[in-house]
Amino acid sequence: MTPGYTHHVFFCCNQREAPAPCCNNHGAEYMLAYAKERVAALRLAGPGRVRINKAGCLGQCLEGPVIVIYPEGVWYHYANRDDIDEIITEHLQNGRPVERLKL
Repeated sequence: MTPGYTHHVFFCCNQREAPAPCCNNHGAEYMLAYAKERVAALRLAGPGRVRINKAGCLGQCLEGPVIVIYPEGVWYHYANRDDIDEIITEHLQNGRPVERLKL
C-alpha cells in the first residue's frame, strides 16, 4: 500500500512538440480531470483511499496515453472515458486489474 492511500494513480500528462508522441496529445489532462471527478463522486478519494496525480513523462510515449497504479505497479493504456470508468470500477473498487488495458 502507498503510505496514506490504498491506491495512488499517476496520469502521464507530458507534452512534447509535434510530431513527437506524447500522452497529452491524446487528451491526458482531460482524462486526469475526469478521473478525479469520478473518484470523488464515488467517494473513493482522500487519505486512506485513492489519490489521482498528474505525472511528467513516464517513459511510455509510444504506448500513450498511460497511467500507472500503485502499490500494484499496474500500467494501463486507455482510449476514452469508458476505459477510465472500467479501471476505476474494476481495479480501484473491486481489486481486479483490467487485463485488456494493461501494458
